[in-house]
Parts: sequence; structure tokens; C-alpha cells
Amino acid sequence: MAIHATAIIHPKAELDIRVDVGPFAVIDEGVQLASDCIVGPHVHLTGQLTVGEGCQFHAGAVIGDTPQDMKYLNEPTRLRIGDHNIFREHVTVHRSNSADEDTTIGEGNFFMANSHLGHNCHVGNHNVIVNGALIAGHVTIEDRVFISGNCMVHQFARIGTLAMMQGGAGISKDLPPFMMSMANNTVCGLNTVGLRRAGFNPAERTELKKLYHHLYSGELRLSEAVIQGMELFSSAPCQQVLTFIQSSQRGICRDIRDKNG
Repeated sequence: MAIHATAIIHPKAELDIRVDVGPFAVIDEGVQLASDCIVGPHVHLTGQLTVGEGCQFHAGAVIGDTPQDMKYLNEPTRLRIGDHNIFREHVTVHRSNSADEDTTIGEGNFFMANSHLGHNCHVGNHNVIVNGALIAGHVTIEDRVFISGNCMVHQFARIGTLAMMQGGAGISKDLPPFMMSMANNTVCGLNTVGLRRAGFNPAERTELKKLYHHLYSGELRLSEAVIQGMELFSSAPCQQVLTFIQSSQRGICRDIRDKNG
């Protein structure tokens, strides 16, 4: 363990012997850090915070602070972070707003500089959140999602696996798996590059493309298209999309060509 002389660490904080802490970092009571974590200069770790192995916190990051919620009553709420996550400069992540639910982050996520994750969010594994992206409270992000710079995600929205948001996009509705969003609450096709990189074979990609056109280009209402799609598209990726849409409480992003959306 290497702890800089200017770091302030509460006596009740729990740090593994293989944790490095940089100058002027502050680690409060209730924080637990597993092995091989690196805490950079001027980082503040606070609240009921548990962090897995091999996480990196770069200069000025504030992780586990109180939720930005007027209903919050100063309860000892929690933030749970898995292994091998990277939090770059000035990233902010807030703990939950009640003891009934935690803010959670899985494994291998990359939060770039000045991005924000609000209270009660649930982030899966191997996601990339680029500089300046703003994610409000109660958002669910599945796995291998790419959220580009300066994107905005409204509270309670969901983002499905391998979806991508183009730079500056904003959503207040759900973004289904494998789809590409642009502008406000619109999609413009599949995340084709992401699908190839993830190892989806040509047949799977072709069927997903057919499903996309079935959902957005047909004459059926979306609810009817989903029911019909359950019969027409049998692959696991297509069924994943259809199940995601069926479970949506906010509605899903519309196609950019939809003039009536």
C-alpha cells in the first residue's frame, strides 16, 4: 500500500493492503476498497461505498456523494461498484436516495472525464460513457453500451445491450438493444459496428435488420408488430429486442424517419 502523506483517510475506512492513494485524496468512513485499486489526487470517496478489485479513480473524481434529490433525508444509502472500472477526471457518481435500493455498477466500465451517473442507477458490464455524458437517476444501462460525448439520459430510461448513442443525443424513452440513437428520442438503425465487434454473425445481423424494419417500417402499431415479431423472429438477439420492448414503461425511441412521432 502506498498512501501519500497528504491523503485523509478515516480510521474506519477499509482499504486492502494493495491500494494506492494519491495526494490530497479524501476517503471517508464507510468506504471499502478491494485490492489493486488506485485512488488519484484530489479524489473524494464517500458514503456507504464498496469497490471491487482493480478500479481506478483519476484526479478530482467524486464517488458516492449524496444524491441530488430533494426527497433525500440523509439516510446511509449505498453505492456498489464491481471490479476493474475506470473513473476519469472529475467523474461524479451518486449513491442511492433510499436504503431500499443501491446505485450499482458492474465490471469493466469506463467513465470518461466529466461524466455523471445519478442516484439509483444500475449499470451492467463493459460500458463506455464518454466525456460530458449526463445520466439522470434511476436509469438502467445493460451491457456493452456506448454513450457518446455530451449525451443526456432522462431519469427512469433504459438502454439495452450493445446500443449506442451518437454524440449529443438525448433520450427520455427506452433505447432497445443493438440500436443506434441520434438527436432526441430517435433511432437511425442498428449499431452495426458494435454488433460485428461483439462477434454477431452475418445471419444474426441480417435477422436483426429485418426485425428493425418490421418494427419501424410496417403498417402495424408497435404493440401489434411486437406480438407478430415474436412469431416471425426466433433468434436469441431478436427475442431479446422484443422482450425489452414489451417490458418498456416509457415507450421506445422512434425511427428518425417517422414524421408522426
